[in-house]
Amino acid sequence: MNKILEIFKKRKPIHEIPLNKMSAAINEWTALYENRYSAVSDEIKNLNIAAAISSELARLTTIEFSSSITGSKRADFLDEQYQRLIKKSRVFVEYACAKGGVILKPYLENGKILVSIIQADSFYPTDFTSEGELCGAIFYESFKEDEYYYIRLEEHKLINNCLMIKNTAYKSKHPDTLEKEIPLGSVDKWASITPICRIENIDKPLFAYLKMPMANTIDSSSPLGVSVFARATDLIRDAYSQYSNLLWEFESGKRALFIDECAVRRDENGNASLPEKRLYRLLSTGDDSLFEDWSPQFREANILSGLDRILRSIEFNCGLAYGTLSDTQNVDKTAEEIRASKQRSYATVCDIQNALKLALEHLVWAMNVYCDMYSLIPKGDYSISFDFDDSIITDRSAEFAEKISLLDKGILSAWEMRSWYFNEDEKTAKARIGEINEIRNSNNMAQNQ
Repeated sequence: MNKILEIFKKRKPIHEIPLNKMSAAINEWTALYENRYSAVSDEIKNLNIAAAISSELARLTTIEFSSSITGSKRADFLDEQYQRLIKKSRVFVEYACAKGGVILKPYLENGKILVSIIQADSFYPTDFTSEGELCGAIFYESFKEDEYYYIRLEEHKLINNCLMIKNTAYKSKHPDTLEKEIPLGSVDKWASITPICRIENIDKPLFAYLKMPMANTIDSSSPLGVSVFARATDLIRDAYSQYSNLLWEFESGKRALFIDECAVRRDENGNASLPEKRLYRLLSTGDDSLFEDWSPQFREANILSGLDRILRSIEFNCGLAYGTLSDTQNVDKTAEEIRASKQRSYATVCDIQNALKLALEHLVWAMNVYCDMYSLIPKGDYSISFDFDDSIITDRSAEFAEKISLLDKGILSAWEMRSWYFNEDEKTAKARIGEINEIRNSNNMAQNQ
């Protein structure tokens, strides 16, 4: 039995499990993403840089994204289930960006195939293929009733084209311990779950792992994905620190009027009565200068300049174009710099889109297996289409101008141009060009008559 299950059997508190590099990193990314960076005040947390990076890359990846399943009645049934997940694509892609990846795990409920979105800090990877693909994991589910926590562990293990799914339930007074194993049937919501299920003739797990495409620099021996801001965590902290300096500059530099104690009225208890405590400060000078104005010079320009440099470094390390977080007035001085900067974002988004496509293809395969297992609908072929907004990952207008030039020079044919522009196959594009030429010839003949 693997090490993680051995730890569970010993009933050790989950927080006592030794953290390796990746689990520690995932905890760090989660804290930054969820704005739980304890070293900063609530005012500074308003920057929310980690969440902004994850959200922006998820937005660029999924904007105008659509995907569908076609080909048969089986395909129509799959697509009906599938579209519920596609509507949430921006959300789970953002979680994957922030934490390095998410699991998309289908399950059956009332004759429908639903999909659980399991974030990186909510499952334990146990097995990988020789190619580094995740093929085994333990999933964690819990709820509280009265004074007890009920915990269910679901282990997926793939051995020689046989998938074993094992479910165990525990009852505990603490959310992070496994104190007493209980039958699944003793919990109403888990009563219908089979403790051990074996599925033969299957060579992939019944879950899909959406993994961020960046190289793992936290632990190069680990096949797990890393956060999109994994290489910028120290820079993010530097940005928080610099922003703290900016806030302190304004706080400490508030205008004040220093006045001698003898120039103010006092109440019946002898306490000084100031008209505005924020504006006035008392001094015991003992000389003739009763009032003295203090209006310090702010250094916000220098601090903001330093913050902007840090934000640019964050953008570079996260594969974002300059100006995504930093001041757009201070970036992209030449046309070549603009092109190179935007291309960095285009490449990052394109890589994430390819990762999303692979994960969704695996998910649909798993959903199709469920259809066979539970005889939900007769067998049938299916195909999956993906449509991303090309303008996000390419400079559409520049590419169009380039292709028009090639068309004018006879290097590119009309059907090739049409195929690219309308995303048509060769047969359809040639047919449409033929129809257009026939109409044009007919109009020319009519005019000549």
